[in-house]
Amino acid sequence: MVSNQDREVFKKLGISSILDLALIIPTSYENLTIAKTLNYGTLALLDVTIQECTTTHILKIKLFAHDLDTYIQGIIFHPKYFHTKMFRVGQRYLLYGKVEQNYGVVQLIQPKVVAKERGLIPKYKTPLQNKTLLSLVKRYVTKQNLEALGVKSEIAEDIINIHNPTMEFFLNYIKNSGFIGSHLKSIKYTEIYNHILKLSKLKTITKSLEILDSDITSFIDSLPFKLTGDQKNVIKDVQNDLKQTISARRIIMGDVGSGKTMIILASVVIAYPHRSILLAPTTILARQIYDEAKKFLPSNIKVAFVSNKSKEENLQEYDFIIGTHALLYKELPVTPLIMIDEQHRFGTKQREAIKQLVNQGDKQPHFLQFSATPIPRTMAMIQSSYIDISTIKELPFKKDIDTKIIYPKDFTLITEHIKSESRENRQTIIVYPLVEGSEVIDYQSIDEARGYWEKNFDDVYVTFGKDKNKEIVLEEFKNNGLVLLATTLIEVGISLPRLSTIIIVAPERLGLATLHQLRGRVSRNGLKGYCYLFTKKEPTKRIVEFCKTLDGFKIAQLDLNLRESGDLLKGEKQSGKEFNYFSMSDDEDILLEVKEDFR
Repeated sequence: MVSNQDREVFKKLGISSILDLALIIPTSYENLTIAKTLNYGTLALLDVTIQECTTTHILKIKLFAHDLDTYIQGIIFHPKYFHTKMFRVGQRYLLYGKVEQNYGVVQLIQPKVVAKERGLIPKYKTPLQNKTLLSLVKRYVTKQNLEALGVKSEIAEDIINIHNPTMEFFLNYIKNSGFIGSHLKSIKYTEIYNHILKLSKLKTITKSLEILDSDITSFIDSLPFKLTGDQKNVIKDVQNDLKQTISARRIIMGDVGSGKTMIILASVVIAYPHRSILLAPTTILARQIYDEAKKFLPSNIKVAFVSNKSKEENLQEYDFIIGTHALLYKELPVTPLIMIDEQHRFGTKQREAIKQLVNQGDKQPHFLQFSATPIPRTMAMIQSSYIDISTIKELPFKKDIDTKIIYPKDFTLITEHIKSESRENRQTIIVYPLVEGSEVIDYQSIDEARGYWEKNFDDVYVTFGKDKNKEIVLEEFKNNGLVLLATTLIEVGISLPRLSTIIIVAPERLGLATLHQLRGRVSRNGLKGYCYLFTKKEPTKRIVEFCKTLDGFKIAQLDLNLRESGDLLKGEKQSGKEFNYFSMSDDEDILLEVKEDFR
């Protein structure tokens, strides 16, 4: 549809399709239609004859405007010599300038000579000359081309109108200082339609290595607890995926503590006697899932744990292999099911690497990805064009966590609370913004604070991101500690059944998703929990709203309302504006319309 020569021009514009070109929306319009009426404060083209010229430091030109049948005054500030020669008495010109009224006199400010009437000209901000872009738009942004790409007729007509404005459209645009009504809606519609169209093309269809369809009834019945409704529904999704001849690609999104590990173990049973692999971001998390697997999986399923410290062993013997990044450097056996936990913590290259390790020609394993970072409904609807999505919102038990904003004046109350919890053998984590002191941040670092805590409290442990022994420290704290001083490294990872309290220093420095993950460390088994946000500043709206809900999906929506988010599921942009007009927080109705039209 696009010529090879124009494809090179498209590259210069940073676009790849006709829809991309259609979405280069004019930033303004130049009205080169001879004016029949005047609107003060706007640019206008007038058909005039020069009556007389007077020059001081300003060139004043008496003009007769033929279509208006009246005299007006042309004004040129700081005139050059060529101006005095250009405007000759008795000559007729088309002049383009700004219409003003000063002291009762109608004026045309800084008029320029125009060769001919050219109508309404869209103005674009691109690396190309305006006339070159206009030529491209004329060739490719046609109703026929837009409809061939799936854009419905009324939307296509509005987009054509935006690039080929009528006088009625232009006057509305000027009156409202921009696009409104159906034209604005059509731009938003086309933006999200184009985005979903591109995502749908990324959805790869490949043959699966194996059909996996083992019965899991006895496994479910053997569990010492009942699965939630959401867990059962997601397991059905997985069962349906794995029995297909097409390789599954699904992300399972569950709030903190929603029981994603049970979905992982159920998937292993569905796959058995074929092999499964789980890639986890940290040794602690991998070890934790390994312990759960040994505890709950049938004894005939052989489970292996692989880390950087693992000795070389023959992985062919195992049915379920759990490991960290170390798996990327092992010779892995053929595996029809690959699972990635906390998938957003792995780069695209790392995820691609494990895929390549186990591919067999044109066949691929089934892929299940797990995330404890909920995304809003709108974003999930968009991303579902690219990958199948299941969500677990229901928690195995009701979380009982009080979230409060506290200030330096509350310090004594907090220390008493920590002592009270310690007497009940319950744990506290204090999250600091920095390891070492800084003149830039008006809060204590771990190094500055640890002396106080170690002196006044028992069983205090300290760790941080670059601590080589952090996993050992966390394991020891889990078993023996009462107070842990840490950075946000504990955001995702170790399960601490005795943890009742988390204190987050300088919460205004952290995103809502991180705050929610940190708070999610407490009350993991129904224990009464406390989250204290220690600040020296007036709390922002987002912090106040965060305190009102424990629902990760509502917090994700709040986060979205405050800052438009990028493609979290693809692991690319983590924040920033994805669209110029479409708003993920306000335009869900337009998205629903687009999704319906896609069907």
